[in-house]
Amino acid sequence: MKILKDILYKVPMEAVIGNTGLTVSSIHFDSRKVEFNDVFVAVKGTVSDGHQFITTAVNQGALAVICQEMPKQIVNGVTYVQVANSQRALAIMAANYYDSPSENLKLVGVTGTNGKTTVATLLYHLFSKAGFKVGLLSTVNIMVGEKTYAASHTTPDSLTINSYLKLMNDEGVEYCFMEVSSHGIAQDRTTGLKFAGGIFTNLSHDHLDYHKTFAEYRDVKKLFFDQLPASAFALINADDKNGAVMLQNTKAEKQTYALKTYADFNAKILENQFSGLLLKINGDEVWSKLIGNFNAYNILAIYAAGSLLGLEKLENLRLISELNSVSGRFQYVVSDKKITAIVDYAHTPDALKNVLETINAIRTKNEELITVVGCGGDRDKTKRPKMGNIAAALSSKVIFTSDNPRTEDPEEILKDVEAGVDALDFKKTMTVVNRNQAIKTACQLANPNDIILIAGKGHETYQEVNGVRSDFDDYKIVNEYLSQLEK
Repeated sequence: MKILKDILYKVPMEAVIGNTGLTVSSIHFDSRKVEFNDVFVAVKGTVSDGHQFITTAVNQGALAVICQEMPKQIVNGVTYVQVANSQRALAIMAANYYDSPSENLKLVGVTGTNGKTTVATLLYHLFSKAGFKVGLLSTVNIMVGEKTYAASHTTPDSLTINSYLKLMNDEGVEYCFMEVSSHGIAQDRTTGLKFAGGIFTNLSHDHLDYHKTFAEYRDVKKLFFDQLPASAFALINADDKNGAVMLQNTKAEKQTYALKTYADFNAKILENQFSGLLLKINGDEVWSKLIGNFNAYNILAIYAAGSLLGLEKLENLRLISELNSVSGRFQYVVSDKKITAIVDYAHTPDALKNVLETINAIRTKNEELITVVGCGGDRDKTKRPKMGNIAAALSSKVIFTSDNPRTEDPEEILKDVEAGVDALDFKKTMTVVNRNQAIKTACQLANPNDIILIAGKGHETYQEVNGVRSDFDDYKIVNEYLSQLEK
C-alpha cells in the first residue's frame, strides 16, 4: 500500500480533482487488471487509447485515474490527475512505487540495431563468472541471479522493469544489464531509471514501420544517451558513423571502442574460424568461442564495459575466453555427414549481411551455403527487398520462407522479399512458404561440408500466424532433419 502523492513524486501535474492523500494498492495501465483501491493510468498506445477504459477501471474499483485528458464524467470519491504525458508519468510512478530500485544497483543499458541481446547477455555471464550477483533484462529472458523468467518484449513496460529491479534489490543483485529498444525509449519505458552506463552497438535499417524515418530512429536512440547522468559512462562503437551522434549532448563520461579507427578500446582480429576468434584487445591476446567480425565488436564492447565497471584486465580477458554464444545468435551444429547448420536471429538487412559475410569469410568455397530466410509480417516492409537481395547475392542457394507472418498473407510478404533479388541471382532462389518444409528442403539439398543458415527467428520458439503462436524452434527442427539424413 502506498500514498498516492508519494507515487506522484516528480510527476508534472496539470490539474488535480480530488484527494492525493489516498492510500492505494497497485498501479495498472491495463483496465482489465484493475481492482479495488488501484490506480489506473490511461495511456495512449499505438493500438488503443486507455482513456476509453477510464469508466471501466473506475467501475472495477480504481480510486485514482491518471490521464492526459479529463473524462467528461467525474465520479465522487475518485481522484483524477491530468498530466501532459501518461506514459512518462507511468514510468516515474512505477519507479516511485517500487522505491527507485535502479538506484540500488548498477544498471547498464545496451542499445543499437544489432547486438543488444548478445552484449547484454554476455555481460550478465561475464559478471556472474566474476562472482557477482547479476540481473538481466533481455529479449530472450529475464534473469534475477540464477532464476529465469520469461520475456515478452525487448524492453518491458515500466511497471514490469521496476518490479524486476525491485526483485533484484531483494535478492542482492549488484549489476543489471538491460536491452534498451528504440520503442522502449520512445514510449518512456526507461524514464525514471538511473543508469550507471549506456552502450551503443550500431545503427542500421530497422523499425521504420514505427519511426517512419531513419533520422527519427537514430534520434530516439540518441535520447537515451542524452538522459544519462554525469556519473554514468556512454560507450559507443566509433566505427559506426552514428556513434558520434550518440555522444553529442550526453553528460556521461564518453568512451569509445572500435576495430577500424582509433578508440579508447581497440581490437584486431588475428584469426577467424568456425571454432572461434583470436583477438588482440588493447595489446593483449584473447581467444573467444564466438565467431565472426560482428562478434569481435560484441566481445570488445563487453571487455570495455567490464573495464569501465571495474573488472581487472587479466580477469576480464580470462572470463571472456570462457563465454559461450547466446541462444539463437550464430548457434550451430555439425551433423555426422559434416553438414553445418547455423541458426541466427538476423532479421535486418545489416545483420543478415554480417552473418553471411562472416560465413563466406570462413568457408573454403568448395561447399555451398544454403540460406533459409523470410521477413516478419506487420513490420517494416521497406527492408524486405533488401533482405532478399542480400540473401541471394551472398548465398549459393536461397529458400525464401515464412518468418512470423502475423496478420499478413505470407505469400504477399515473400513477393516483397523476392522483388529485391537481382535477375542474375534469381536462379539461385526458391520459395517454400511453410517454414518447417523449407528447413527440411535445405537439409535435403545439402551435401557433406555444405553450410545451412536459418535466419530471422534465432532464439524464438514459436511462429505467430493470425494472432496464434504455435511451437516452432529452428534449432530443434534442423537438428531433427539432419538426424534423419544420418539414418
